[in-house]
Amino acid sequence: MQKFQLLFQFAGGLHAIFFHPNICQDGRVCISILRALGDDPTGYESSSERWSPVQFIEKILLNVVSILAEPNDESPANVNAAKIWREDRQQFEKIADSLVRKTLCLPQSES
Repeated sequence: MQKFQLLFQFAGGLHAIFFHPNICQDGRVCISILRALGDDPTGYESSSERWSPVQFIEKILLNVVSILAEPNDESPANVNAAKIWREDRQQFEKIADSLVRKTLCLPQSES
């Protein structure tokens, strides 16, 4: 079994605030391929969409990159972010940009 762990070291720690329809407030990515194999009690996903030992890390990373680039607002972990993503894309981008800048201690944009 392969086990992957990504470690990031930031001076003073990283206290990120996530604003994305498919990212939980604690930073967990909410996509089917990361869920354990088995029945979905909500009936939303088929077992073929969930994690299994035959999944390669490339497929998992591709799914993560894909969901970051194009959120799935039909199955959100963050309902508020999904609503804003759907209804006001410009406002979503503004909020996300502001939170990234705050997390990285960058100056806020003028817009």
